[in-house]
Amino acid sequence: MGCGKHGFLLCIFLMEIILALTSSLYHRILEIFSPIMGDGAVLASFAPYIKILTFPGPWQLTACFLSACFLMITRLNAVEKNGFEGTIVGTLVMPYFSGFPNLCFAYLMAKSGNNGYRVLENCLVNNMTNLTLVLAVPALFWGLNFFPESKSIARETKIHHLSLLLSLLALIFFTAALWLVGRDRVIQANDGWMLVGLFLFWQIFHIFEVLKTNARQHRTIRKRILIDLVLVGICAWAIFSSINGLVEWVTLQGKGVFVKQNLGILSGLLMVLPNAFMAFYYAMVNRADIAYSSQIGDCHICIPLCIGIFALFSPLRIPPSFETAVFCIMGAGAGLFLLTAFLGRLPRWAGGILMGLYGFFIYKGFIL
Repeated sequence: MGCGKHGFLLCIFLMEIILALTSSLYHRILEIFSPIMGDGAVLASFAPYIKILTFPGPWQLTACFLSACFLMITRLNAVEKNGFEGTIVGTLVMPYFSGFPNLCFAYLMAKSGNNGYRVLENCLVNNMTNLTLVLAVPALFWGLNFFPESKSIARETKIHHLSLLLSLLALIFFTAALWLVGRDRVIQANDGWMLVGLFLFWQIFHIFEVLKTNARQHRTIRKRILIDLVLVGICAWAIFSSINGLVEWVTLQGKGVFVKQNLGILSGLLMVLPNAFMAFYYAMVNRADIAYSSQIGDCHICIPLCIGIFALFSPLRIPPSFETAVFCIMGAGAGLFLLTAFLGRLPRWAGGILMGLYGFFIYKGFIL
C-alpha cells in the first residue's frame, strides 16, 4: 500500500530522532573515553568503520545495490494501488526501475569508451536469464496460473492475459529487429534511432491504454503516487552509485572471475536479481500476471532501449555468439507465448524445460 502523507512525515520524524540519538551517543563516548585513551585514540578506533562507509568495497556495494532494489520493489508494489494495475505495472512502470541498472551500465560503458560488446552481453544475458531461469524457478515451486478459480475477476484476468500475449509478441518482434540490424556485424547510430523509436512507440501505446482503462472505470491516479516515485528515485540513485563503484572495482582491482573481460556477463547476472525478487514475490502472492509481465517488460528495456541508446553514441560490434543468444531468446519467447495462449499458465514441467534451455545457453559458451 502507499505510505500516505502521515506515514511519510512519521518516517522523517523517526529518522531525525535516530540521527539525534546517534549524535548524542557519539559525543557521550568521546566525553567518557577521551580522558583515558587520549584525544585522537577514539577517532582512530572508529577509523576502520568510517572507511567502510566512505570507501566501500565490492561486498558493501553489492549489499547497497540489493537493498536499494528491494526497497524499490516495495514502492513499485504500492504504485499498483494508486492508479496502475495488472500487466500495466509489469510492462510500463516496473521495467523502468528494474531495468534501471542496465541503463546505468550502458551509460557508464558509453562514457568509458567503446565497450559496446559488454553492453550487448549484459542485455542478452539479462534477457535470457529472465525468460528462462527467473520464470522457471517460481513455476517449479508455485506454478504460474493466469486464471485463478475466482470468477469475480474473470473479465479483468482475460484483459491481463491478452496484454501479456501482446507483450510477448513485442518481445519477439524487438529481438528479431535487433537481429536484423546486427546482420552486418555492427549496430550504428541509424540502427540505434530505429530501436529507440520502436521502444518509445510501444511505451506511448501503453500510456494511452492506462488512460483508457482509468476513463472506463472512472479512476484517477492518486497524488500519493508521487511520494512513492520520489522514494523510487532515491533508490535509483543508490543503484547507480553502487553499479558505478562495482564497475570501477572490477576494472581496477578485480581478480579471478571478477575481471574486466567478464564485466558484461557479471553485470547481466547481477542485474537479474531485482527481477528475480519481483518474480518470486508476485508468484507467492498468486499474481502470475505481474510476475510474468515484469520479466517481459524488463526484457523490453534491454532490447531495444539499452542497446539502441548505446548505439546512438558509439558503434556496437557484434560478438561471435550473438546469433545463438538472439535465437535462444526468440525461441524462449515463442514457447512462452504458446504456453500462455493455449494453457493460460506456466506449468511445472515447462519450468523444467526452461531451465534446460538456460543450460543449453550456458553450454553454447555464451555465459561460461
